[in-house]
Amino acid sequence: MSDESRFSIQKYEAVDFHYILRMTLGDGVRAWAIPRGPSPDPRVKRLAFPVEDDIPLDFEGIVDDGDKAGKVIVWDSGPYSTFDLDGQPLSMKDGLESGRVDFVLEGEKLQGGFTLLRIEEGKNERWLLMKISDEKATSRRNPIVTEPLSVLSGRTIEDVDDDS
Repeated sequence: MSDESRFSIQKYEAVDFHYILRMTLGDGVRAWAIPRGPSPDPRVKRLAFPVEDDIPLDFEGIVDDGDKAGKVIVWDSGPYSTFDLDGQPLSMKDGLESGRVDFVLEGEKLQGGFTLLRIEEGKNERWLLMKISDEKATSRRNPIVTEPLSVLSGRTIEDVDDDS
């Protein structure tokens, strides 16, 4: 896959821990904060809030930007592809405009189909991130807990310091 279809999930420790899903879209990136992190279990729905894309996909270290200061690691990354309900290719842009985008992640920790579904528009835009029931779906593992290391550096969020 090309650089146009890359994703990363960054673990971000600011006031509290959260995860940021970043997905390339043309020349830019769209990003969603996922407070409890993604899950490989199709029964689990996670709230996802659009956020500014101001951190590169592969950034690890200290963000020192006033109220957004905190530590960041790349928890997972890899290529992604989008599709519609019939399994046909669908652009990320078209999916986001319609309020539903189905995509396949090929990360080190997360694989298989996921859905982002817009549940509220406007100023308080909110989405749900859900795992699609496929061969990669499982309720037996929780990578948020069991796989805390960066896929780039092998560090935990606690290992990130001012010298990163």
